[in-house]
Amino acid sequence: MQMRLPFTKIDIPLRTALGNTIMIVNVYVWYTYASAILRDVIDDMYFTYGEKLTFYTILFLSIVVSTLVGTSFASRLTNRKRFLLVWTFFGAFSSLSLAVLENATIINVVVALSLIGVSFGFGLPTCMAIFADITKEDNRAQFGSIILLLMFLGIFAFGFIMPADLSLSVLVLIIWRLLGLVGILSFGNFLESVETKRGPSIVSLLKDRLLLLYLIPWIVFSLINYLSWPICNRIHGEGFIRFSVLVNGIIAGISALVAGFLADNIGRKRTLVGGFIIFGVGYAVLGIYPFDIYAWYLYTVIDGIAWGIISVIFWFTIWGDLAHGKSSEKYYAIGLLPYALSGFLRITLGPFIASAVSEYAIFSFAAFFLFLAVIPLMYAPETLPEKLIRQKELRRYVEKAKKIREKYERQEEN
Repeated sequence: MQMRLPFTKIDIPLRTALGNTIMIVNVYVWYTYASAILRDVIDDMYFTYGEKLTFYTILFLSIVVSTLVGTSFASRLTNRKRFLLVWTFFGAFSSLSLAVLENATIINVVVALSLIGVSFGFGLPTCMAIFADITKEDNRAQFGSIILLLMFLGIFAFGFIMPADLSLSVLVLIIWRLLGLVGILSFGNFLESVETKRGPSIVSLLKDRLLLLYLIPWIVFSLINYLSWPICNRIHGEGFIRFSVLVNGIIAGISALVAGFLADNIGRKRTLVGGFIIFGVGYAVLGIYPFDIYAWYLYTVIDGIAWGIISVIFWFTIWGDLAHGKSSEKYYAIGLLPYALSGFLRITLGPFIASAVSEYAIFSFAAFFLFLAVIPLMYAPETLPEKLIRQKELRRYVEKAKKIREKYERQEEN
């Protein structure tokens, strides 16, 4: 059974499209709020800065190690359905570790951090590889943009659902994570019928020039992205941060839909360069007016637009393109690590840098390095085949010519 996805011309089997969408949205929303609970507990406790740094390092390393190990393990499986079922149940079990944080100690915080990190990273590349399997080069970005919009909407909706009580929050997370089983079961026999593909090793991928030309800008973006919010928190307070995050998510979701359409029609490279330039302009504005509230409003809008563009390409699209039909788990594993790094830096180094370095200097350097990050993209080849771009341009030209002809014929009849 085929479906036409909203706002696109993508034809994807209904069960597989829904199953993959549910799995990805489920795990991202779950991790967002599970990690938020952990951060709140750690920040409320009287831990030293060194202890907090250790905690967040454990979370980051557990995501990195589990992502790499899970990727290597999944690439040898012939039955990915069983693997994903075990991963989902483990995520629900890991949510229980948050309940013991009512009386937080160093030991149970470390256990909870490790379990949540492993539960997020272990099966995520497999979910993304399935996404690459069920999409094609000419529809991957558009389908990814729809999933991304649903992720933002899910995180937004969960903000109203999550109770203040820790025990109730844990119960909500367990139920939510188990709902991910609906996505896995929606695949039917698809996960067993997919042929096992052997891909290159992580080491060989890190030597791949083409992958590095896209990975380096993504790393630079991740290193810089965490800088603004700790400074904004210090200047304008927590309330403005919450407002900005809300507006940013809404704009990013809308921007993602536009970016997905552009990436599948004019190419990933041009769309991505535009996103980096927009993001650099946002930091340039803050570099000139770091204390102006209206500059921060403008930055919130610009950041949302750029995030929508960049996340569609770097979360969903480019790694599936680079795999060229091979097993894409390891491509997505490498592509997801900068995202984890950005979250780690925002929590650990962000507040320290915000208090130690001048706002003018931080934002000016950030804008400069963002523009430098565009340079590798100039040398990167386009991953959307030129033939597809030309075919879509010709199709648009023919459709436009038909409309002009029909309009002319109606005028002649009148």
